[in-house]
Amino acid sequence: MGAIFAKIHATAPQQQPLWVMLLFVGVMMLTYVGVAVDGFHKTVAALSGAAVLVVLSLWLGVFKEYDQIHTALAHDLGIFGVIIGTGVLVGVTGKSGLFHFLSILIVKATGGRAALLYTAICGLTFLFVALLTIVPAMLILCSLVLVICRTLEYNPKPFLVSVAICANSGAIVTFASGLPNIMIGTAASLPYMHFILVSAPYALISLLIAMAMLRILYRGELPWRQDAAETARLKTRIDAFDPWALVENRGVLIRSAVILMLTVVGFAMAQPLGVGMDFIAMVGGTAALVFAGKTVEDAIGKVNWTVILFFTGLFVIIACVKETGALEALATMIKDSSESREVLIPLLTMACAFASAIVDNIPVAATLIPVVKDLGAPAEPLWWSLVLGCNLGGNGTPIGSISCVIALHTLHKEAHITVGWGEFLKVGGSIMVVQSLGAVVYLLAFYWLDLFPTIASLPAP
Repeated sequence: MGAIFAKIHATAPQQQPLWVMLLFVGVMMLTYVGVAVDGFHKTVAALSGAAVLVVLSLWLGVFKEYDQIHTALAHDLGIFGVIIGTGVLVGVTGKSGLFHFLSILIVKATGGRAALLYTAICGLTFLFVALLTIVPAMLILCSLVLVICRTLEYNPKPFLVSVAICANSGAIVTFASGLPNIMIGTAASLPYMHFILVSAPYALISLLIAMAMLRILYRGELPWRQDAAETARLKTRIDAFDPWALVENRGVLIRSAVILMLTVVGFAMAQPLGVGMDFIAMVGGTAALVFAGKTVEDAIGKVNWTVILFFTGLFVIIACVKETGALEALATMIKDSSESREVLIPLLTMACAFASAIVDNIPVAATLIPVVKDLGAPAEPLWWSLVLGCNLGGNGTPIGSISCVIALHTLHKEAHITVGWGEFLKVGGSIMVVQSLGAVVYLLAFYWLDLFPTIASLPAP
């Protein structure tokens, strides 16, 4: 053990004493414990940890000047642009009634039958999260599912748990679908189209795995087989649903839909155009305010500022720990254990999945991004291990991802139904393990067949 510590200290480019590295890592881990504890708000935990590490960094000379902290955070600014821009866009689009309109059309198409409705809601979740960020999509879907279940007298638990789990499959479809994607994609300069080529196919596979396992695990919770009389009764109720009920202005709805589609196209074209994803997101949000927004203040208020503050604290923590050399030392230990991608791909994918289930996939992604940067080329397979592992690992526990937190909170608050850790581990945990093992096989096949697209310009460590 002493030899390992000596090697860690020797390999760290920032020649900080070992005790300083361990102190900073310890504060970071305590912060992550605060993030995971239900009684302590994760944003407060992140900001508190950041404040402590900034004081320690200046006191111990890790940062010589305070402005160096701002410099260390410069490469993370694009993430805030994406979150703010898409937040405004989704807020305006949601106000237009577009999402409610599409959802009711799907419900009518299923006739309210449990099996078809379940499939439609899972598919709708996948689509909404793929096109939007996971937070606004979950808020829209949870409200919709509750209304449908109350109207049709269905148990909302199987639907909301399914929405939470299927959302994490949708989160790996595109660059902007999930917050870990935005972080990893920005750090690694992953083009939008690479997500479509690499992670989107497995996103669909993982969705089918989740839907099949959820049907089995909740086989006694819903009337999966309904006779003709029950189907006719449901049809009568569904016919009363009005897809235009929340649409105040059809022109605004059409403009919102066009702006949303153009923004998605813009994400795909960002790299060829030589601009960042944050620019596309901000342009999309601004266009929504100009052509479809009614009140600017209300739309801007829809931006999830709590998440932005959480990211701010988190990025400060990572920057301070990285400056001690601890993360580069961890990368050296991993590299020394094996430089073979056949070993590192399953190791990193499963480690990301289980760590994300315990802590939350956002801090796991933030911590491992600089580690992967230091592992050297070829880095492409390892970036995709992070993307799949962090997102799918969120299914493991009730606090593993924001989708699980939102769905279970909504279920408890609105339907007075509590899903305990034991029940969720049985459902989400088993699905996470199967999905993660499938991701390992998928990524190894990509690697052996040399299918990973090359990143044009890898960022310097």
